[in-house]
Amino acid sequence: MIALLVLPAVFGLLIGSFLNVVVYRVPNGLSIVSPPSACPACGNQIKAYDNIPVLSWVALRGKCRACRAPISTRYPLVEAGTGLMFVAIVVWWISTSGVDLVGLVSTGSTNGGGSTGDFVASLLILVAFLYLTAVSIALALIDLDVHRLPNVIVLPSYVVAGVLLGGASILNGDFESLLRGCLGLAILWVAYLIMALAYPGGMGYGDVKLAGVLGLYLGYLGWGELVVGAFSAFLLGGIFAIALVIAKRANRKSGIPFGPWMLLGAWVGIFFGNAVWSGYLSLLNL
Repeated sequence: MIALLVLPAVFGLLIGSFLNVVVYRVPNGLSIVSPPSACPACGNQIKAYDNIPVLSWVALRGKCRACRAPISTRYPLVEAGTGLMFVAIVVWWISTSGVDLVGLVSTGSTNGGGSTGDFVASLLILVAFLYLTAVSIALALIDLDVHRLPNVIVLPSYVVAGVLLGGASILNGDFESLLRGCLGLAILWVAYLIMALAYPGGMGYGDVKLAGVLGLYLGYLGWGELVVGAFSAFLLGGIFAIALVIAKRANRKSGIPFGPWMLLGAWVGIFFGNAVWSGYLSLLNL
């Protein structure tokens, strides 16, 4: 099992390196493809051997090889964080999908008697949530930096999620999850739109667009995930805002980006929503 988790870890590190490019270039209207990465201080192009996730930063002691200008610790942290999240998603997927990866690798077949269509469907779901992981990291950092959630990232996420999750439902016949996901999309989109119209200074339309994407993912998993994920965003964001006010680092009129808390809340719902919701219902004897 440890060996099987090495692949998503390495893949996550590589994606994290790419996300660093996305986070810097997209808000500045630059291409994420060209020119190649270069040191912002001296302009020298970064060589391939100096662009290995985490390891290059450690080997260079956090400084540019050419001019010795410091390289932000954000770069290796984003790379390592993405790698860890990819591993966490794969572990979550294994535990919830019932796929026996060890058996698949050793015998070439999945355990449990599931059809090939079911297995491919579960793989599509895995890819969908790995994509959401990458998008979450990029959007959270961009929103923290420039208080924006770029359409160029948010809007294509509707298409990607729709194709992957919709394809999974077609293959495994689980149209109930797809319908629930569409309802989740509509519910969160409308709720955030109402808040944006009622309080323009506190909620932006970028949040509204992101809410639809998160509603689709959370609703696809279940009503408990949707409720817990949506509520957690306001709970965590509110706690953070209160802490800033108490520490006198913000006041009641300060603008605090809400996108990161929407994303963090969604991941709370994804990982823990079902358990939290079931526990809550049991307390009510429902």
